[in-house]
Amino acid sequence: MHTFAYARPATLAEAVALLEAHGPAARLLAGGTDLVIRLRDGTARPAVVIDVKQIAELRPAIHEDGGRLVISAGTVMTDVASDERVRRSFPALAEAAAVVGSVQIRNRATLAGNVCNASPAADTAPSLLVYDAAVVAEGPDGTRRIPVDDFFVRSGVTTLARGEIVTAIELPLPARKMGAVHMRRTRRRGHDLASVTLCCGVDEVEVTRLAYGSVGPRPVLMIDESGVLADPAATDEAKAPIFERMFADASPSPRSMRASPEYRLAMLRVLGARALRTAIDRLAQG
Repeated sequence: MHTFAYARPATLAEAVALLEAHGPAARLLAGGTDLVIRLRDGTARPAVVIDVKQIAELRPAIHEDGGRLVISAGTVMTDVASDERVRRSFPALAEAAAVVGSVQIRNRATLAGNVCNASPAADTAPSLLVYDAAVVAEGPDGTRRIPVDDFFVRSGVTTLARGEIVTAIELPLPARKMGAVHMRRTRRRGHDLASVTLCCGVDEVEVTRLAYGSVGPRPVLMIDESGVLADPAATDEAKAPIFERMFADASPSPRSMRASPEYRLAMLRVLGARALRTAIDRLAQG
């Protein structure tokens, strides 16, 4: 393992100062489920690892504030998946959190870490996109809220500025009814990275939001406001060209070992159609 310095700041201000001072040479340690592996295999070689688990503002918490559900940066997947407010208002996010890794991983991995890693295959990213979530970041210039759709750039790269640290993920509480579902396709049952991960949401004014990942450099959100996809009486022929438009930005890598581009694109369409039907049914069930 590469030698590195270790810091454990007690305050958010100290963590921001360390990040600003070290820039790309620093890595944050919260859950550590990805970082520890990368430290061991040498793909991450930081000058300093900053342990943020003792910072009060980042400790595990889920609460409502001003019409938003706020999930602190230290909140692990197990708590996200089991929280009644998440399950009631954002069921697709609860479904996504419940399939991240293994039980042991979910007990350590944080929702914020899953987002900050910016993996195209991140299970929670599509549901956060569908639910119009925002990332709250604290940095040298203060606090800013970044829509999740503006947060991702490409694999491993986000729009966080130097010195910024994610403190929470916020989701606006729904103003109208929505049926939503998370689906994924993996090589095998159990803990495996997804070949395709997808979330579909249909609301009561017939707007369809479809987000998908693991089929390009970043997760993608597409929105259909025509009402055709949301109409259970519409034919497959009527929906087909809209689906094609929504999947137009899918560009799977030919170098992936998990599945071929042809397989991923085929499964994306299968899961998209399946998720749409489930979302419509869930909306009808209230």
